Amino acid sequence: MIAVFTREFKSYMNNMTGHIFIGFLLLFFGVCVAIYNLFLGMASFRFAIEITGIAFLVVVPIITMRSLGRDRTNLTDTHLFSLPLKVSEIIIGKFLATALVLVIPIGVMMLYPLILSAYGNMHYASSYCAILALFLLGLALISICMFISSLTESQVIAAVLSFGALLFLLILPLLIALVPKDALASFLCLVALSFILAAIVWKLTSNINAGMIAAVLLVVALCALYYFKKSLFEGLFHKIMTGLSLYDRFYDLNSGVFDLGSVVYLLSVTVFFLFISVQSLETRRWS
Repeated sequence: MIAVFTREFKSYMNNMTGHIFIGFLLLFFGVCVAIYNLFLGMASFRFAIEITGIAFLVVVPIITMRSLGRDRTNLTDTHLFSLPLKVSEIIIGKFLATALVLVIPIGVMMLYPLILSAYGNMHYASSYCAILALFLLGLALISICMFISSLTESQVIAAVLSFGALLFLLILPLLIALVPKDALASFLCLVALSFILAAIVWKLTSNINAGMIAAVLLVVALCALYYFKKSLFEGLFHKIMTGLSLYDRFYDLNSGVFDLGSVVYLLSVTVFFLFISVQSLETRRWS
């Protein structure tokens, strides 16, 4: 795992990808701090962090598009699979290398409250809580984009799909508000979601039968619930999607209130997508 980590981190630092990621985040954050904290005199990093979190939409797909897709393109995945390493060690090594690249700008951001305190009062607790929120959001988004990268050998397709996925997560609260809260609307949305989950099962297992079985079981279960307990679906889709919203949890932490539930959720999302990335790579290894 250390060898994979070292190779991946050096790869980021020896080409422009890592430098673009670090430079773009620091430039974006620095401009936001100059506007909100210096010119407008705000004592918290909340707004600067919030806008920087949106900037992840651009930089995270760029840095993760090569993480797994590049090995398939260069046929180096065969070499990786021949090493005495578990697939989980390969994924974790690559993830930690990408996370370390994220740590560099986050570490610089942590100096800002100390520097700005020389010019006025700073809310240290809320500022560092906001920086923690940005870091945890970054880890979660990196794991999601790594999973997407594991599904395709094209780096461009991985980047485009990752951008689309992150954009969807960002505007998810707005999309939820457009969906009616009646039982039928929730039922239809959950059926559509079932087909998406079934497609993921198919992709992870490379077995269309497994995907079809998953789709049938989920849809039949939803139909039975809707028939016998229709009232259960009133606003159900809204509740599920609101509970799953990454950016809502990020905003909760960014508000300056340390919410352990949000921390656990963001870390859980990270672990979950690393887990299914392992399953995706395992399937590819034996296919």
